[in-house]
Amino acid sequence: MLTPGELAARLNRLVFSILLVGHQKGESDWRQPPRQIRHHSFWLIVKGRGTFTINGIRYPAEPGKVFFFNPGMIVERQADSDAPIEYYFVRFHYTETYEEKEQWITRSAAESPFPLEGMYTVQNMPQLIYTVEQIDVLWRRRGHMTAMRRRILLQEFFLHLVQDFRAQKNTGDTTSAIETTQDHMSTHYQEPLTLDGLAQMAGLSASHYSRLFKKLIGYSPIDYLTHLRVDRAKELLVLSDYRLKSIASSVGYSDEFYFSRIFKKIAGVSPREYAKRHRVSMTDMTMD
Repeated sequence: MLTPGELAARLNRLVFSILLVGHQKGESDWRQPPRQIRHHSFWLIVKGRGTFTINGIRYPAEPGKVFFFNPGMIVERQADSDAPIEYYFVRFHYTETYEEKEQWITRSAAESPFPLEGMYTVQNMPQLIYTVEQIDVLWRRRGHMTAMRRRILLQEFFLHLVQDFRAQKNTGDTTSAIETTQDHMSTHYQEPLTLDGLAQMAGLSASHYSRLFKKLIGYSPIDYLTHLRVDRAKELLVLSDYRLKSIASSVGYSDEFYFSRIFKKIAGVSPREYAKRHRVSMTDMTMD
């Protein structure tokens, strides 16, 4: 992740166009199946609980979390049955435009990747909710000055977000350390990772690391790693014809029978049954 200063510099070069704004309250059985994202957007969770899966990686969706979705991501969203999700969303487009050495430089969104993606934890939720509420109110109005105010409020939302990240960093680097191990697990889940090794990477004791990780991420470190592996296995089961032993090995399990027990514990069905039920073609996942 970029430092708050680097993030502010990147965002400061972008000119935004708001495409859609909304405030939604999901039902208890609300679920969006895997789909490929076509537009940039962010979702600010204000109530409830659920799980968002982005490119095969599960994240807790709950108050204090903001999600940035970028084109090309494969996203699945689901609410907990006892805590329906309420959220604000803003869909937008942008162009990078800035002046350098008396020359204007312009790049399209395709040439300039958006500097935020995936899930972020925020602390100053009231300020962020208030700002996005105002954007939502103004979205139902028309006029040039109203459109200008909406864009200003969107910039203010990003400013508050950067300030939140800076405040978190100033309180200590433990959050950054936890997120570093989270990123490490996301890219090295097939390796024999241990709690002690992850805690050492974060510079913390194993017990302190476990408590902080669960507080920030919503899962214990080992549960998070297990879900990462199972989610990746689900993707391989649905989108490939690999043998079960190969899939188990590719997600970090040398014993396919142990992998099958873990998979069934998490998914509720065996790997073979999951593949039978869910195998689809990529053309079925092109809706935004």
